[in-house]
Amino acid sequence: MKFINREQELGALNKHWRSKGPELVILYGKRRVGKTELAVQFAKDKPHVYFLAERMPLDLQAQKFSKMLAQYFGDDYLIRQGLTDWEEIFRYIAGKNQKMVVIIDEFPYLVEAEPGISTTFQKAWDLYLKNSRLVLILCGSSIGMMEQHALSYRSPLYGRRTGQMFVKPFRFQDLKNVFPARSFADCLTIYSVVGGNIAYLKNFEGGGSIWKVIADKMLRKDQFLYAEVEFLLREELREPRNYFAILLALSLGKTKLSEIINETGFDKGMASGYLSILNSLFITEKEIPVTEKAPEKSRKGIYRIADNYFNFWFRYIFRHKNEIEEGRADKVLALVKQSLIELQAKSYELAARDILLQSSFSGRIPMKVQELGRWWDKNEEIDLVALNAETNEILFGEVKWSKKPVGTDIYSRLKEKSPFVDWGKQRRQERYCLFSKSGFTPEMIKIAKNENVYLFHEDRLNESNHVA
Repeated sequence: MKFINREQELGALNKHWRSKGPELVILYGKRRVGKTELAVQFAKDKPHVYFLAERMPLDLQAQKFSKMLAQYFGDDYLIRQGLTDWEEIFRYIAGKNQKMVVIIDEFPYLVEAEPGISTTFQKAWDLYLKNSRLVLILCGSSIGMMEQHALSYRSPLYGRRTGQMFVKPFRFQDLKNVFPARSFADCLTIYSVVGGNIAYLKNFEGGGSIWKVIADKMLRKDQFLYAEVEFLLREELREPRNYFAILLALSLGKTKLSEIINETGFDKGMASGYLSILNSLFITEKEIPVTEKAPEKSRKGIYRIADNYFNFWFRYIFRHKNEIEEGRADKVLALVKQSLIELQAKSYELAARDILLQSSFSGRIPMKVQELGRWWDKNEEIDLVALNAETNEILFGEVKWSKKPVGTDIYSRLKEKSPFVDWGKQRRQERYCLFSKSGFTPEMIKIAKNENVYLFHEDRLNESNHVA
C-alpha cells in the first residue's frame, strides 16, 4: 500500500529537520498505527540511521546499533569492535558533527532491558548532543511506557525533548485516499470493522470481497488479526483478564458505569480505575453530552470502545472462539453479516461529525462549529448537536444508516426534541441537518429547500437546498 496522507505530521517533522540545533522528538501511538512508516518516510531522503530495538540485553543492542552506525560512517574499526555503552555511542555520533536523523524504534524495549536508560539518554544529551545537529526520534507503541519514560514531568528526558507527536489512526474521511476505488458504503463497512489502523486496512487492498477478508484474515486462528487484541492487551497491561471483562461488557452494550459494575462484578473503584487506564490507552473513551457546562463533573457520562477493531474482536471473535476453534467460522461470519448494520450505524454517526466539521471549515454550511457531539437526557437523544457560543447558533442533526430514504417524519421528530436541549441565550439561532445512507424523499427535499435544512446523502451535501 502506498504511503497515505500524514502531510501534517510530515510537515511537523520537517520543521524539526530545518532547525539549526539538535532535536529530540518523541513519536508514539498505538501499535500498527503507522509510526514506523511515518518516521521512515520522513527520513528517506535525508542522511539517517534506523534502529529497531528488540527484547535482548542492553549491551547487545548497543553493539548492534553501533555496528549500524559504523556501516553508515564507513568506520571499519567500529564495524569489527562495536560499542556496548550507549553513552559512548552518542559521544561517537556527536563527534561526527553531521546533520542526520537517528530513529530508535520501540524505545520501550530498551526501557524493559534497563529502566535507567532514560537517564543515560539524558546524560548523553546534556554532555554530547545538545550542541550537535542531530535529529533524534524515539518511537514507541507502549503508550504508558512512552509517557512515563519520555514525556512525563518525572522522566529524565523531560525538558530535553523539542517535540512530541501522538500518531492517531486514520479518520474515516481518510479512507477515500486509502481505497479510492471503493464505494462510500464499502469504506464505512471496513471502518466499522477495523477502524483506522493502517496495518489492518491493508488487508482490504485490491477491492475484493469484504466478507472474504473477514473470513480469511479475522475468523481464522492462524491469522495475526485473530489474536491481535489479546496480544496487544497482554503487551500493555499487567492484569489483562480484568480488562477483558470490562471490554466484553462494553461490547455487549453496557455503557453506563452502573451497568458495567453489574456485568463484571467489580466494585465502583475497580471499574472506574480500569476504565481510566483503558481511556488513557485510547482503547475506550468516556462520552459526555456536548452541552454539559462542567463535563468533568457530569454524571451523565457513558463509556464506549473507541477502537473499532477491539469492539469487533470482543463482539464476534472473543465471544465465539469455541465455534472458530472447532472449524465453524461460517456460523460466526453469518452472525457478522446479520448484525453488522449496528456497527455501521454507529460508525456513520462518528463519520458524520467529521463530514459536518469539514463542511463548516470549508464554508459549505454557514455555521462555524466550535463544539460537536451527541446529546441525551432521560429518554431523549440527538445524534448530532453542534454549537457556536459566540454567535449563539446551535445545529441539530440525525444520522440514518438504512435502506429507506429519510422522510419528513425524521425531521419532524428532530424538531420536537430540539427544545429539550437547554443551551444558549434567548432567541438562539437554530439549524438542522440530516444524514442518510439512502437519500431523501421528495417531500423532505422540498421542505429542506424552504426551511434551510442541510441534507447529506452519505457524505455529499445536497447543494441545491441552500447555502446561505
